[in-house]
Amino acid sequence: MTNRSKNLVVALAYDGLCTFEFGIVAEVFGLVRPEIGPDRYQFKTVAIEDGPLRAAGGLEFKASGTKADLKRADTIIIPGWRGKDEPVPTSLCTALQAAHKRGTRLVSICSGIYVLAAAGLLDGKRATTHWRYADDLAQKHPNIMVEPDNLYIDDGDILTSAGSSAGIDLCIHIVRQDFGAKIANSVARRLVMHAHRQGEQSQYIEQPVPRPSEAHRLSSTLEHIRTRLAKSHTVGSLAKFSGMGSRTFQRRFMALTGVPTMQWINQERLTQACTLLETGNSSLDDVADTVGLINAENLRYHFRKQLHISPSEYRKRFQMAG
Repeated sequence: MTNRSKNLVVALAYDGLCTFEFGIVAEVFGLVRPEIGPDRYQFKTVAIEDGPLRAAGGLEFKASGTKADLKRADTIIIPGWRGKDEPVPTSLCTALQAAHKRGTRLVSICSGIYVLAAAGLLDGKRATTHWRYADDLAQKHPNIMVEPDNLYIDDGDILTSAGSSAGIDLCIHIVRQDFGAKIANSVARRLVMHAHRQGEQSQYIEQPVPRPSEAHRLSSTLEHIRTRLAKSHTVGSLAKFSGMGSRTFQRRFMALTGVPTMQWINQERLTQACTLLETGNSSLDDVADTVGLINAENLRYHFRKQLHISPSEYRKRFQMAG
């Protein structure tokens, strides 16, 4: 659990506000959550310009906070931006630069990355955004290390997410950083979301919808794998379980999940390993054995490759105090 003296989260509001992205932020940080205790989040919305302010879908709204809240915020979130070619006000760039110098955590969801980029705060840093914007962002801001495959990237004091729904993953990640795995899991359950969603956003690009009969058989296969992660799975054994030939199985598995079979299995193993590291004290060898990654050395390899962090550092960062 992070030792933050206060937990004021400010969401920026602007004319043309992205309604879904803002809704994510309000849902995670704006609702009263007694389970967090007295240090739970305070939430304010601060307008970056004078009204009237309109949101996508024809809504008009009034911000609840003031510029003073922006100056004292612990976290500032940019829920999208009104267009990849829309200029970012100089006053907003200046305010974000000042906040960054104060140590404020800055977060962007989807196209909100264009605001951080305009402020020059991502130069030399890893960052992600919606796959549709990745090439455009890289061309306009060549000093940013754009990684379009990631659902979100935590670069310490600046965090960025991919397309809209990946903003939920990032917000839950922030809750996990601040209050530990148990609270993050509680928030995820209320959102009917996985507490961890590993993988790349490329799996969501124009994937065909499987026929209902195939989806049912494959859903059973996915559940079969999840409940038996410690077992040794092969394409052949899973194809047999699904009642398909190996080539047909691989093709339809890829159509459903967006990734090859063994890659998906390793993602599920990492997801389970993350949960075990957050909530228990088992050795790395035991965690690896439980999720089917054999040993600590193999566990470290997959953590470094996929999460860019060691299992030990992950446990230290996310395990609840006590």
